[in-house]
Amino acid sequence: MQHEFLKQFPKRMKHVALYALLLANSSQKATWKQYGFLNMDEQVNLIFAVMLYLMEQSLKEETCTMDDIGAYIDTLNTSYFEKSLSYEDCRRLGDFIINVILSNDGRPMYFSCYDFEKHGYEKKNISYVANRIVYLDSEVKRTSYYLTDDGYNLLLGTLEMESNMKLTVHEMIFKMHLEKQSYDKAVDEVKNVFNLLRMQLQKIQEAMGRVRRNALNYSVSDYQAILEENMDTIRDTRTQFLSYRDLVKTRAGELEAEQINIRRLTAKEEENLGNLRIIEQYLNRAIDEYQKILNSHLDLKALYTKELEELSQMSLIQRFSLRSELYDQILEHPAGLLRLDYFLRPLLLHGPDQIYNLNKALELQRPTRKKNETESNIEEQMDFDEAQWLKEQELLRQKKLQKYRACLIFILRRLLARGHVTLQQLKEETASSEIQRSQLIPNTEIFKEIMVELLKSRDIDISALKQEHREFIQETSSGFQLNEMLLELLDELEPPDGKPLIREIHISRIEDGTSVLFPGVLDESGNARTIRCSNIQFQSQ
Repeated sequence: MQHEFLKQFPKRMKHVALYALLLANSSQKATWKQYGFLNMDEQVNLIFAVMLYLMEQSLKEETCTMDDIGAYIDTLNTSYFEKSLSYEDCRRLGDFIINVILSNDGRPMYFSCYDFEKHGYEKKNISYVANRIVYLDSEVKRTSYYLTDDGYNLLLGTLEMESNMKLTVHEMIFKMHLEKQSYDKAVDEVKNVFNLLRMQLQKIQEAMGRVRRNALNYSVSDYQAILEENMDTIRDTRTQFLSYRDLVKTRAGELEAEQINIRRLTAKEEENLGNLRIIEQYLNRAIDEYQKILNSHLDLKALYTKELEELSQMSLIQRFSLRSELYDQILEHPAGLLRLDYFLRPLLLHGPDQIYNLNKALELQRPTRKKNETESNIEEQMDFDEAQWLKEQELLRQKKLQKYRACLIFILRRLLARGHVTLQQLKEETASSEIQRSQLIPNTEIFKEIMVELLKSRDIDISALKQEHREFIQETSSGFQLNEMLLELLDELEPPDGKPLIREIHISRIEDGTSVLFPGVLDESGNARTIRCSNIQFQSQ
């Protein structure tokens, strides 16, 4: 099929048909005018109010006769709609809604949905309401109405789940399809997930546009709602999507390896492989969208804060009427025209009047040529010293980078030897050796910066870093860059055959309430300090 997104088209059109036939049945009836419901808005509101009553009665497994419906409409009319209707009019109106609009006078309703896979239309039956015979008080025979599956789907579709739950629900369904290996359904769900992320990004951009136009038109409740949605979207989304992408890559790699080395894939397996590739593409796009949402979230917070601060500052500006404060005053006192510049000068941003500076007058004056020669000599001397100063600064920078390298390579070697190491274990290992301790902690500032960068990274994918390093041209940084230094050190430690020693590094705090103490550590000024930090664990794969 040329357009994959048209595969589920009949199913989508069935949902559209639920609304289309209902509105078509209602809009063509002139009976509404007899009861005072003249425009379509009132008619549709009453229809759905009656359907909700049917659903409530069906869920409670209680009878819903025409008398019950008439009494319900009469209550609504008395309290809300306020039409001039009697109880009998309300009962007849309920009969009209149930039997004419929702049941189409007892005739079956169909909607033709085009099936692009079969190249033809497929008729879908639509039924909102059904009925059954009940006996009230074991003797009186009545007809009780209830909603069908189509009726339930229609009403449940009108009140969608909370915005902060949509992404979670679709993600759960996507995960379930992956586990069951229903990759064709997983493709639809990952598209839904990506669409929700795209919609969230668009909402943030629209909110920023409204704030830029006028921050007072954007309420605090709207701002709070979008921030909460952003936080629900951002929380754990990237980690989960990365795990899904790794799983999809693994399964696609297994199928590709089987196709190359063992046997030719069946048609179903080839379809699964194609779906896995589509899922991987959408997961990559979803991760990019997540990063855009995170950046836009921070931009929105900064923009809203800035606009509100500027609006608060406007209240300090004193305003006046040109008519009463200027024109009328000039007409009454024309001599004021001679001093009009005092009034207009602030408006024209005129510079302040010059003031005679006695300090400058009493300052020792030097000949201009001698002063220029002195400045020239100083400039030449500075030019000569600048090269030496730059050389000294480069030496200091190299020495500082060597300390960063020593700390990182100390951690990496322990990680390669064990696969898992904690900061507490590193402390115990270096307690008896001052040399090893100076490698792990060159000084307080360097150790703190490295630990903070590692905790911020949390999960480091070495293969992804290498690919990014190959594909993108980046300027060489003059300071400490964790990713660049990790790649350099791993290249030095890797064996000649080029087999990677570490694929991933995971860094996390150990939340057990304990802390690690390093007493007597020197800072850059040479003062002895004690470092207290949470215990951290390092894991490699």
